Amino acid sequence: MSFDFQGKHVTVAGLGVSGVPAARVLHGLGARVTVVNDGDDERARAQAADLEALGVSVRLGDGATLPEGTELIVTAPGWKPDKPLFTAAHEAGVPVWGDVELAWRLRRPEAAPWLAVTGTNGKTTTVQMLASILKAAGLRTAAVGNIGVSLLDAVTGDEEYDVLAVELSSYQLHWAPSLRAHSAVVLNLAPDHLDWHGSMEAYAADKGRIYEGNQVACVYNVDATDKPSTEDLVREADVEEGCRAIGFTLGSPAPSQLGVVDGILVDRAFVEDRQKNAQELAEVSDVNPPAPHNIANALAAAGLARAFGVSAAAVRDGLRAFTPDAHRIAHVADVDGVAYVDDSKATNTHAAEASLAAYESIVWIAGGLAKGATFDELVTGAAKRLRGAVLVGADRALIREALARHAPEVPVVDLDRTDTGAMLQAVQEAQRLARPGDTVLLAPACASMDMFTNYNKRGDAFAEAVRELGA
Repeated sequence: MSFDFQGKHVTVAGLGVSGVPAARVLHGLGARVTVVNDGDDERARAQAADLEALGVSVRLGDGATLPEGTELIVTAPGWKPDKPLFTAAHEAGVPVWGDVELAWRLRRPEAAPWLAVTGTNGKTTTVQMLASILKAAGLRTAAVGNIGVSLLDAVTGDEEYDVLAVELSSYQLHWAPSLRAHSAVVLNLAPDHLDWHGSMEAYAADKGRIYEGNQVACVYNVDATDKPSTEDLVREADVEEGCRAIGFTLGSPAPSQLGVVDGILVDRAFVEDRQKNAQELAEVSDVNPPAPHNIANALAAAGLARAFGVSAAAVRDGLRAFTPDAHRIAHVADVDGVAYVDDSKATNTHAAEASLAAYESIVWIAGGLAKGATFDELVTGAAKRLRGAVLVGADRALIREALARHAPEVPVVDLDRTDTGAMLQAVQEAQRLARPGDTVLLAPACASMDMFTNYNKRGDAFAEAVRELGA
C-alpha cells in the first residue's frame, strides 16, 4: 500500500475542491507536483497563484497533455476516463489515482476503519445519519468524502478518529482501486451519470467497487428490483473471509436483514439466534422525515453501525438526534390546510419517485434540465397521487408529454418561462390547484442550472414563495 512520494513526479489533474488539497499534501510529502487544468479563468488563476507560492507548478488551459516525467497522476473525480491525459498515461504505464485512492494510501497504520456509503440517491443523508449514530455511541467520528471533512484532511490531520462515515460517488470509486472498507452499502441503483461512465453496466460496476475487500458486512437493498441489483453487486464482490451479506427492507426482515415491523425498525442480522430473534432499534417516528426512502436510509445506516458493534440504543439516539440538510423533503409550512414540501435535491427521476411516494395527494412542481432522462415510468407510478402539476424549466415539455400519455386527467399548468421569478408563479398556481389535506411538493426530477445556480437556490426560491403565501 505504501508509496514513497519523495522526489516523485506527480501530476494532479484538475484544480478545485479535491485538486488543490491533493497538490498541497503531495508537495508536503516531498513530491515534485505539477497541476494541469482545462480552465484558465479568474478562480483558476487565483488557485494557481496560491500553489505556485508553495513551489507547485501549475499549467492552466491544457489538461490534455501528459507532463514529461510524470510517474503518477492524481485526478479530480469528475475527470472522465476517456480524456486524452489518461490515454497518454495508460500508454506510458503511469498509474492514475483519485483523491480517495490517495487518502486510502496515506492512512496511518492505526488508521480509523471506513464505513462506506454509495448509491444513486440518499448518500449524504445516510452518511450523516450514520455519523449521528456513531457519535451517539460515544465514538470519535466524522462524515467525510463528498461532505463534511475532506478525506485527505481526515487521514493526514491531527484529529484522531475511531471510525469514519465515508460518502463515495461513482466517480470517486472508479479511481479508487485499492479501497477496502470495514463495511459498505450501495443504497440503490438508477441510471445516472451515464454520459461519464458510458453505460449502466459500467456505472453499476463502479458503484460495486465499494464492496471489494469488505471485512465485516456488505449491506444491500432487498427491495431494489432494477438489474443489476445491489444484491447482484454483493454476489460479484471479492470480500474477506467471513464478511456477511446484510439486507435492508421496508418490509418484515428475514434472517440477516434489517426491516420494519409494526412501525418499529428491527435487526435480525446482528443478534443471537437470528432465525428466531429480532432486536428493536427505533420507531419509524424517530426518523426525520419518516418518508419511505428516508426510512430505507436509516436502515442502511443502522446496518453499517451494527456491523461496527454499535448498540441498539445508540442507533435510536442517533436517529433521533439527526436533522436532515435543507432541500431534502423538508416541510416548509402549512398554508390553509395544505403542506408545502421542498425536495429540490430530487434532481433525477429516481429521487423524485421516492419523494412522490411519500404523500397521498400531491400538487407536483417539476421541471428543469432533464439530462437525457425520460419520465414515463415516473409519471405512471405517481399518477394516482397527483391532484395537479405545475411545470417550469427548459425541459418541462418532456414531463408534460409523459403526463398527457399516462395521466391525462391530471390538470397541468405549463409555465413558459425559465427566469428565477417563475418559482413564485409556480407556487401560486399550485396553491390554486391544491385542496386542504394536499401536499404541494417541489420534486423537480431535473437539474436546476437552467434557472438557478444550484438546487439549493431553487429550494430557497420555493421556500421564499411559500412564505409570501403565508404572509
